[in-house]
Amino acid sequence: MSPPARIVVVGNGMAGARLVTELRARNANAQITVFENEGRLPYNRTLLSAVLAGTARFEQLRLVEPAWYRDHGVTVHRGVTVTAIDRRRRQVISPVPPHVTPYDRLVLATGSEPIIPPIPGVHLAMGFRTLGDCQDILAAARTSRRAVVIGGGMLGIEAARGLAGLGLRVTVAHLADYLMEQQLDAEAAAILLGTLRDLGIRVRLGATVTRVTREGAWVGPDLLPADLVVAACGVRPLTGLARAAGLVVDRGIVVDDELRTSDPAIHAIGECAQHGASVYGLLAPCWEQADVVAALLTGTPAAYQGSRRVLRLKAASIELASLGDGMREEGVELVRFSHPAGGTYRKLVIRENRLVGAILLGETSAVGTLTQLYDRGADLPARREELLFPRMRHGRDDVKDMPETAVVCSCNHVTKASIKEAWQHGAADVTAVAAATRATTGCGSCADTVGKLLKQASAELL
Repeated sequence: MSPPARIVVVGNGMAGARLVTELRARNANAQITVFENEGRLPYNRTLLSAVLAGTARFEQLRLVEPAWYRDHGVTVHRGVTVTAIDRRRRQVISPVPPHVTPYDRLVLATGSEPIIPPIPGVHLAMGFRTLGDCQDILAAARTSRRAVVIGGGMLGIEAARGLAGLGLRVTVAHLADYLMEQQLDAEAAAILLGTLRDLGIRVRLGATVTRVTREGAWVGPDLLPADLVVAACGVRPLTGLARAAGLVVDRGIVVDDELRTSDPAIHAIGECAQHGASVYGLLAPCWEQADVVAALLTGTPAAYQGSRRVLRLKAASIELASLGDGMREEGVELVRFSHPAGGTYRKLVIRENRLVGAILLGETSAVGTLTQLYDRGADLPARREELLFPRMRHGRDDVKDMPETAVVCSCNHVTKASIKEAWQHGAADVTAVAAATRATTGCGSCADTVGKLLKQASAELL
């Protein structure tokens, strides 16, 4: 099948932007049109917490330079919302020019939206989902002394830590019985709770916020005083456009292994897509899906087989990683180390001598090796303790011992061999490696490993 001549992409976030750059890299002739409704150039949403914490600048989040679209002949309708899809005529419809845009292949990359709980006064709370939200929070924080964060999931913890780092007294109000219940077991969550308290962050568990006022957030009869309230209650896929067009929608827009919807002319990728039973809210799966569709739309066979779940919390003074099914307890081998006083918890979930899940809290030097073993589905060493404590390996250098095929940057699937090749071609620092390979440009958690590889290369000419 020849590549489609007219490709329309609805959404220009992390999935949509990756798709467009990959499409243009593979096919210079396709006519590509992008609709995005935020009115901004695409940026890395996963690093918003770093901006809030002051460890990254807004401009560092940019995924595509402003001139790229013009230089590569990509039409972008910025700040324009697609309101309908005419599947019979193969057109997308918008309320402002262009009112009708034809397509040969349509890709929905509409992302997700924050879950806003039905709480009286919740409009007084700020969201923490977009760059605009982050800018608003930073502005409000300058004149605030106390903050309440509604939600103790990953985003809520990152928001709370960022606000605490700005000098605010922060309270987290979480509905569940323990923090990050989607990624952590109860023991790990209890240790995380202690770490947050050591950082001066108060936590109310099992807390139902009943209303938000200008004085703060109310949990039953109790007022949690605040000058600033942030709602971080999770997200859900944006599926309204697809549903109105008659596409099959479950939790997300249902897609097959070619990421096609129930209409073969329409694909869906990123946080709005549901592959099998999974809706992924992580960066790496978004980019993996974008790469598959880019290949398919330029005439190269490809299939998406699902993604490995690797989560890294991005909060100063809190090291936390969760891989796969780290909460499973039955029918598996468990290897666990818990030291609450030291803020450390390490747990491996093993089935048939392969790693199927892990939770690492505290010092996480083991996460690189464990991620590689998890990604490859490799057999594990008999001495399990060496996996939890890499320094027990009798002086062996984990970076040097990595196989060439080891994935260092899971967001972009960049291997040790690719980083070595970039170094051999003159990429002498992490920034240069990022430009050459895209390593570190996702969640950024691999930057330390990339730096170690470069240091090793310089010292020993790997």
